[in-house]
Amino acid sequence: MSGWLPLEANPEVLNAFLRNVGVSSWEFHDVFGLDDDLLGMVPQPVEAVLMVFPITEAYGENARIERERIERDGQALPPHFFIRQTIANACGTIGLLHSVASNPRAPIEPGSFVATFLAEQKDATPAERAAALERSNRIEQVHVAASQQGQTRPPEPEDDVNLHFICLTNVGGTLVEFDGCKAFPISHGPTSAETLLSDCARVVREFISRTPDNVNFNLVALSSAAAAE
Repeated sequence: MSGWLPLEANPEVLNAFLRNVGVSSWEFHDVFGLDDDLLGMVPQPVEAVLMVFPITEAYGENARIERERIERDGQALPPHFFIRQTIANACGTIGLLHSVASNPRAPIEPGSFVATFLAEQKDATPAERAAALERSNRIEQVHVAASQQGQTRPPEPEDDVNLHFICLTNVGGTLVEFDGCKAFPISHGPTSAETLLSDCARVVREFISRTPDNVNFNLVALSSAAAAE
């Protein structure tokens, strides 16, 4: 598996990334906590949430149990666009793509990288989409530029980085978790434009409960720029 430097979960970095691949108007904002007052500070409507968290044994064990349950019992998912992750440390880029790829309201500029990628990969499998990202010099250039930005020193290529991005978003009234390291997206039940952020907070609390002594969780919410003005 080839590797990139990881992205920082910094709204300025993520917003610049979106602009560079053709997503206009929407912007990321920090989520400073999970209580109602702090959630209320996030501009609405929220379209997606990116969560950054540590890869632990608990994460791996829950993913295994979750996969076995879904393969046995199935799950109901609306039509969606899912990308597997095959590039090390590309989870930030894949999370960003997942934040808009299944949303028909996303302000994607015609002819942009995202517009072209979604059109060309519409009927591809998640693994084929991953291979297309591996072949894309354009997305690698954008990712590399973004990985050099932010408030912390970028890690060295040989550093062991165990933080991982996933995306939570509303797909046709279902709260869907997109994690490129999993075999398929995960349904977390019904949601709406009005309740998406609080519904995401519920899922985040479940993640935190599995490693309560670990504080390395970070959240950013994608909101419309109009709501942020």
